[in-house]
Amino acid sequence: MTRTAISLPVRDGVGASAVALPPGPWPLLLDFLVYQFPAIGRDAWQARMAQGDVLDTAGVALDAQSLYRAHTKVFYFRSLPAEAPIPFDEVVLFRDDTLLVVDKPHFLPVTPAGRYLQQTLLVRLKRKLGIETLAPMHRIDRETAGLVLFTIQPATRAVYQGLFRDRAVTKHYEAIAPWLPALQFPMQVRSRLIDAEHFMKMREVDGEPNAETRIELLEVQGKLARYALHPSTGQRHQLRVQMEALGIPILHDRIYPHLLPEAASGMPPDYSKPLQLLAKSLEFTDPLSGLPRHFDSRFALHFGTGCNDPL
Repeated sequence: MTRTAISLPVRDGVGASAVALPPGPWPLLLDFLVYQFPAIGRDAWQARMAQGDVLDTAGVALDAQSLYRAHTKVFYFRSLPAEAPIPFDEVVLFRDDTLLVVDKPHFLPVTPAGRYLQQTLLVRLKRKLGIETLAPMHRIDRETAGLVLFTIQPATRAVYQGLFRDRAVTKHYEAIAPWLPALQFPMQVRSRLIDAEHFMKMREVDGEPNAETRIELLEVQGKLARYALHPSTGQRHQLRVQMEALGIPILHDRIYPHLLPEAASGMPPDYSKPLQLLAKSLEFTDPLSGLPRHFDSRFALHFGTGCNDPL
């Protein structure tokens, strides 16, 4: 009997991950999973299989005795130790049939990765709103606060995500960083960014620019200033790298100029010092209705060391 592939359900806000099965010497699927994901361990995979967390393309649970079948695919649900709640709430700013606009607090990742699963914006929203088809149109760093846009309908996802790919979205950020009187604003910063030696960092190099940002000075308080940042490109860590290269790294940046260690497993980060970078506003023409869209964050940055609060 031929099994028809199905759409697997979301469990507790988390969708299934997929892995393709290449040709290989593994007699059992369990043997391959242990080889492919050595950090998880055989006992952990056996426990997942016993719980029904590993499935074939028809949604049928596979157990520890299931044979390995090359050129197919299996699905599995990630499992992490209990995550400490991130004590800041996202705020839904707008919702219609196709779009969801959310204000993300500092410290909350947009999507699951690494040690974060339940404590991510996407999973929180799926659980809270019951919309299993949510998908982010773009991403901002875990340390950055502000606007994140999601699509609701899979049929319209590509056209909305294309707005960011085609640079059809006007993005405005704010940052607090040192004030250097020698720097003249406004200025247009154009640089070439590439991956640095450490996977978490980017760096500037000589060559054709691939990152461009207009920077304006908004106000000065003592040795610090508030800046408006208007990126026309979307390189990873673009604003953080360019500000650091100017000699004005963003306040409380734990990556630039120096990469600081993350909190130990199970320990919370220092919530008293959020990165002072805010995705403040987004503007674009809706590709379906043709109407102008404009959204503003309700969060605000502080010159002090406190966390951000809604306006």
